[in-house]
Amino acid sequence: MKILVCISKTPETTAKISFTDDGSAFNSSGVNYIMNPYDEWYALVRALELKEAQGGTVTIINVGPATNDTVIRKGLAIGADDAVRINSEPKSALYIAKQIAEYARPENFDLLFCGKESIDYNGSEVAAMVAEFLDLPFISNANNLKMEGNLATVARDIEGGEEIVEVATPFVLSAAKGMAEQRIPNMRGIMMAKRKPLKVVEAVPFEDPAVPVHFELPPPKEGVKLVDPENMDELVRLLHEEAKVI
Repeated sequence: MKILVCISKTPETTAKISFTDDGSAFNSSGVNYIMNPYDEWYALVRALELKEAQGGTVTIINVGPATNDTVIRKGLAIGADDAVRINSEPKSALYIAKQIAEYARPENFDLLFCGKESIDYNGSEVAAMVAEFLDLPFISNANNLKMEGNLATVARDIEGGEEIVEVATPFVLSAAKGMAEQRIPNMRGIMMAKRKPLKVVEAVPFEDPAVPVHFELPPPKEGVKLVDPENMDELVRLLHEEAKVI
């Protein structure tokens, strides 16, 4: 089984979020970066479990500059066989999806995994766009995957319950919590990662029609007003006169 796992680099969850003075870009000064947890803990680890059970290879792919290599090497240390970095400065999910799809198209992967979303933009867009570019079935927010030959049984949470679907390879899947358990790279994996191939390819030409032009922080939260549960008149007054609809 030949599996491709898409990974992204995101700020740590505790990073202070700010933007440049003109609001045109994220201010990365002093920010530590990690592999997106949904990509690492669920997509990559489940792909490795499938390889261990059925054989095959796991390739990780990232769209970004050379500074992303540290995050990519962590994926190799966890157990991926090789890696590809598409050398570019992506500006949108659409651009990233296009680059991944163009690389994957001639490679004939059986499965393409993504995390359900990145923890910086929370857009949940890349996996669906990759599937559209490749004209492949797509299953989102999957929390369980079982393979029997080339047929997959996938569970995903939906409002009010759970949905079970069957799909034949190849397909694209975005992985959510429950798909796998986090793995910590051991020393052997870290040392082996230094010798595993990391292929750098140039981006394909693509006129990106969806580039963000401005970022801004939401307004600061206002203080909470506590109302005595016996004072319903005051609560009604506040709801009518001061409550804001967001």
